[in-house]
Amino acid sequence: MLNQASFDSSGRTPISFTWAMPSGGAAEQLFDYWHNADNGYGDTEVSRIPNDCIEFGGRTYIQYTSVFTWDPPPGWDGSLMSGVAYSDDHGVTWHDYPYHWPGDRLGANQSMYGMWSFAGIDNGYLYIFSKRWNGGHKNTADGGAIQLFRISPDEFRAGNFGAQENWAYLNGRWQWTRDVGPSVILSGNNIGEFSVKRVGGTYCMSYFDVTDYSICTRTASRPDAVWSAPKVQIVGNSSWPVSHWGKPQMPFLYGGYIHPGSAGPTS
Repeated sequence: MLNQASFDSSGRTPISFTWAMPSGGAAEQLFDYWHNADNGYGDTEVSRIPNDCIEFGGRTYIQYTSVFTWDPPPGWDGSLMSGVAYSDDHGVTWHDYPYHWPGDRLGANQSMYGMWSFAGIDNGYLYIFSKRWNGGHKNTADGGAIQLFRISPDEFRAGNFGAQENWAYLNGRWQWTRDVGPSVILSGNNIGEFSVKRVGGTYCMSYFDVTDYSICTRTASRPDAVWSAPKVQIVGNSSWPVSHWGKPQMPFLYGGYIHPGSAGPTS
């Protein structure tokens, strides 16, 4: 968990980090668990990978995926489970909520609750986007599917995750409901890491498109509005396809997370 004392929102200054948690010195493991061992959740955990973090009401939350294998067979996501941990001392100590979302190894392969991104609190709700686990970029069945749900901040803090409302297509129209689970709002290609944040009044989504080997962005006026077409921002190969021409090229693409200090949807 890395921290910054200051941030240049213009983007002209490279991002640098001032200190790390939990000690304030070198970066260390936050959660108390053993790697490559059964920590009491039904099978071996290779690692726990953070997907997103949010802080509100004096509490910091991290949603994570517990990885069973980084090299799953075709059609499997390789996860054990996913969960939410919280800290009440700004990242020094962490506690796990008792509820976990089963993953591949626990009988819920391709769970749409594998990877989350916290879009922020708006109109009294915490909006959360989620998708299948594809942190290793090897989940051939990912399909780029993303869903949306929301929950009151108080219910979330209490760990009452069953109180979520789902953005779903039901009875011929899109609506918020608890009658059915969330519907897929976006799909296409495989997506690795993704990030959704409200920036300057606009909802911005950034993700690593595994198929296209690029980092793309989309925007929307609300979390439950129609999203724009993907815009390629950074590529692994700037010579092909044509949509990559003139784009910044970086090898070994990963992530594409939106910085929480971003001043506007284009910066």
